[in-house]
Order: sequence, then C-alpha cells, then structure tokens
Amino acid sequence: MTDLYATLAEHVERGAVPGLVAAVARGGVTEVEVLGSTGYPGAQGARPMTRDTLFRITSMTKPVVAAAALSLVEDGTLGLDDAVDDLLPELADRRVLRDPQGPLDDTVAAERPITVEDLLSFRAGLGFDLDVGFPTSPLFAAAAELGLAIGPPVPPSPHSPDEWLRRLGTLPLLAQPGARWLYDTCADVLGVLVARAGGATLPDVLAERVLTPLGMPDTAFHVEGADVDRLAAGWTDGPDGTPVPLQDGGAWTRPPAFPSGSAGLVSTVDDYVRFATALAAGELLAPATVARMATDRLTGPQHGSVLLGDRGWGLGLAVDPGGRYGWDGGFGTTWLTDPGSGTVAVLLTQRTFSGPVFELISAFRAAV
Repeated sequence: MTDLYATLAEHVERGAVPGLVAAVARGGVTEVEVLGSTGYPGAQGARPMTRDTLFRITSMTKPVVAAAALSLVEDGTLGLDDAVDDLLPELADRRVLRDPQGPLDDTVAAERPITVEDLLSFRAGLGFDLDVGFPTSPLFAAAAELGLAIGPPVPPSPHSPDEWLRRLGTLPLLAQPGARWLYDTCADVLGVLVARAGGATLPDVLAERVLTPLGMPDTAFHVEGADVDRLAAGWTDGPDGTPVPLQDGGAWTRPPAFPSGSAGLVSTVDDYVRFATALAAGELLAPATVARMATDRLTGPQHGSVLLGDRGWGLGLAVDPGGRYGWDGGFGTTWLTDPGSGTVAVLLTQRTFSGPVFELISAFRAAV
C-alpha cells in the first residue's frame, strides 16, 4: 500500500480533507491506512483519526438498504416485478408531469404501477437530476414546502416514515415508471417499503437482515453515549471555498424521525469493508442476486446523467463500464469493488463534495 499511502497523504497534507481512513481488502487480507485528524489545524475539539472513527456515510447507505430489500426478494416476501401498491398505497394511481419543470396540475396518468425493481434501479419517476429543474421548479419547491428533503441529507426530514410517504404521494412523478434514472428519493421510498415488508422499523430490519448477521456493530442511524466522541467532525465549504464546520444540528446523535434509506447511516471502515466483502463473496446474498445487483439496468438514453458520469446503475449501486461496482457518499466517502481482481476498497473522510474531495476520490480509485 506504499504508493496508495503516499497518494492519500499528499491530499491530506495539502488540506483537501483534514484526515481520512482508507482500506483495501483482497484475498482475505485487509490493509488500513489512517491519516490526519477529524479537524483542520486550529479547529476546536479536533482529534486524531482512528480506525474506529465513525463517519456519516450518507449515500453509501443506499447499497445497504438495497441489500436488505434483495434479501426480502430472496425469501419471497417481495418480487422484483411486484407493484408496490399493496405495501405503499400512497403511491398507487400515480400522475406524471407532462413537463418535469412545468406546473403541478399539468399531468397525465402513469402508464403502469411502480415496481420494486423501479425503486432499486432508481427508475420510479421519483428523485432529481440536474436537467429537471432541481431545485427550483414547481415540483421541488412544493417538496421543500412539504419538508421532504429531496437532495441533501441536512436538514433531515422531521416526519415519520408514514407521514413522509403520505406527503410524497400528494406530488406527481417526474417521469413515467421505468422511463428514466433519477437520483435519491427512490432509496428513501425503498427504506419505507423494506420496513413495511419486514414488519418492523427500518433500523430493526437492517439489523436483522444485514448488520447483525455480518457483525457490523458500528453501523446505525445514530450514535449515543460514549460513541458520540467517535463521530468525525463534519466539514463543508464556506462562500470562499474554505472548509467550515458542518451545521447538522446534531442530527446523527439522536434517533431520527425518518430513518433515511438514502443517506441516514453512520459506519466505520471495518464495518463497511465487512459489508462489501460479504457481498462479493456471496455470503450476504446469493451470488446470482449479487450479479443482478451489479448489472447495469439502464438502457440507451437512461444513461448520461451528470450525477453518474460514465457509470450505469444496477440495483441500489453504481456499475462501472469495466464491471466494478460501488457508490459514493456526499460527505466524502467512496466504495469500490472490482470482481475481476477480488478487490474491495473503501475511503472515509468527512468533507462534503467539492473540487478537492472529488480529486481525492479520483486519485484513490486510480491508485487502487
């Protein structure tokens, strides 16, 4: 890991992030590098990064919730082709905007119901992209007024899952089910579906089906007690591009009203490597299920989102053209699995996406 360590150290030394924890696992061996601290020089309360530092993994939550959903598919509780209407009646009989940026009352009927696969592949007509008027079009303005928190995980939704979904159900879809890829909201809806299908809260279903079986004790929707001191300080960019403390109101230090299947989890490097290696080994889900999960579901013009770049999307995760898969988190985290070489790589830091963070993640992936 010498070259990789040097690459990461260079980015820490020039202030791209205050510190990071990175791991590469291959052939049953996991090597971990820990660099820097949880805060920039002079920051109050900054502590050295450690292997057990807790990070807000934001969108790296999505694959974990997708794995729980696919375990429900494997045991027959759900089917990929099943309409979600029975479990999510709030989303039955959808209307679809004629123009994604148009008025909310200019709609047509949905051509078919939303399916479980639509939610996993982010093609349910729910979510956002940069060419559909986000964040100021009538639909997104209405969503903001309803407290639906489409997009960034801060501030979190104040609503219970049932109330959140009821409010979402008052809005039309941006696209016909199955027609195009849209980011984020499908994962939150999937979290509600998983909870209802599993007959428990989303935290309890994830614990039962993923976290406890794999031995991931540090992955949860909030931290409490002494573990609060292990949570890395968050950083974002001020108006001049200088990192400033993230104002999250302590959102991850108390149970959330809405456990977000899109961006709600905290985790450690060892926990996430455990999740990723269990997927790759067919330990958590059957190999055929993992193969389906890591197969690009998008076709033709469904590709090309600025948010995805040249990647496609499988069932709850991104798929590279070369067959690698994984996903990133908006607070500076990334995961990559390369089935060809049997490599899993995870990088965790805590600065929201910016030019320096994108450069760090790109350099990490290239070095791996």
